[in-house]
Amino acid sequence: MGQTGKGQIFEITDMRSPVLSEAQEAALAGAAQADLDFSSKAILAAASKQTGLDDFGSMDFVERLDLWCECVEEDEFLSAVGRAALWSMFVRYASDRLRVEDIWKRHPEILDIEIDRPIIVAGPPRSGTTHLLGLLSADERLRSLPWWEAIAPVPTAEDEPTSDDPNPRWTKAQAGWEQQEAILPMMSYMHEFSPDYISEDIELQALDFSSYLIEWMAMVPKWRDYYLSHDQSGTYAYLKKGLQVLTFLKGPNRWVIKCPQHMEQLPVLYKSFPDATFVITHRDPVGSIRSTMSMSLYASRVLRTKSDPEEPKNYWIDRYKTLMSRCVRDRECLPEDQAIDVYFHEWIKDPDPILKEIYSKAGLPLDEKTVRTLHQYHQDHSPAAKGKVRFDLERDFDLTPEDIRTKFQFYFDRFPVEVEVK
Repeated sequence: MGQTGKGQIFEITDMRSPVLSEAQEAALAGAAQADLDFSSKAILAAASKQTGLDDFGSMDFVERLDLWCECVEEDEFLSAVGRAALWSMFVRYASDRLRVEDIWKRHPEILDIEIDRPIIVAGPPRSGTTHLLGLLSADERLRSLPWWEAIAPVPTAEDEPTSDDPNPRWTKAQAGWEQQEAILPMMSYMHEFSPDYISEDIELQALDFSSYLIEWMAMVPKWRDYYLSHDQSGTYAYLKKGLQVLTFLKGPNRWVIKCPQHMEQLPVLYKSFPDATFVITHRDPVGSIRSTMSMSLYASRVLRTKSDPEEPKNYWIDRYKTLMSRCVRDRECLPEDQAIDVYFHEWIKDPDPILKEIYSKAGLPLDEKTVRTLHQYHQDHSPAAKGKVRFDLERDFDLTPEDIRTKFQFYFDRFPVEVEVK
């Protein structure tokens, strides 16, 4: 895979037949020793034991958690590492839900906190949403959700600062990041999860055990169909509650958040945050899908018991089609004075006019100091600065760009997206 380093281009040449590192083999062997009970009863009991709390609030989420567990058990090629990762996630979400419910019961005024005109970024996965979110979060007038806070939104007694550790939550997140880098070193060039990385708000949606989150961790078509056929208003209300709790703990109340999933939930998103500024990114679907499938195939060396390109190929092309068709169908529900479409090919040429329009629609002054801050972030976090992975559709998936692109003519007909991958 080559040497890691600043600004390098990496090739992952063993996608179909991975050569496992010692760290990967050790992780698989260690995880295989665990005996995990994927049932809502076991997960909720583990969360209660961990937190000392037992009030989860409305219990309607248990139906969804039951389905998550059922889907995990039905995924025959999910590895021991994949199972262990999902078990830990489910317990973490249940524990964090307990803490959210506990703090707002003790401080009911939390639900009176206004989430003032948030800036909400949506767009296909792997279309620049992460970079745009990070860029906007560099503006200190806006509140954002760093990874260390996303995975532990309500601090516990163990998270109190000490002279040796001013932020134990950050330290725990750093330990998790180092573990992931050891097991999947190329992932940091595809999707970073370092402590200060600005997280998607999907981490707050997951406290309600919904969203498309677990589609990224396992093959769960039954969950996908359930999620797409059920109204997500309750989960978006829980997202808002999470933002209110975080604002109570540490303001300000003007947020910038993002999740690609919002692209297929625009009516619910608008109903939940009617005064938001909506920033929708667009990119040649081939570029986004190629990246997603490659990331999935790379991770399969530890998350799956086989590295089969047919799995991501059969799942993600169709999944993007659903995501984008819903955006085409619903885009007009957003008021034009509150929404902006951002095109990848224009963004990489010159982001300044786009930033000016975003700030204008958000009603935020864009002064020289802020412009300098945003320019510095853009420079420091560009792929040229940290390195990137070069993906190969034909080598890894036996696909040409046109094999994918022909399925998305409806999207090109609606949005003036420029062909990127040829």
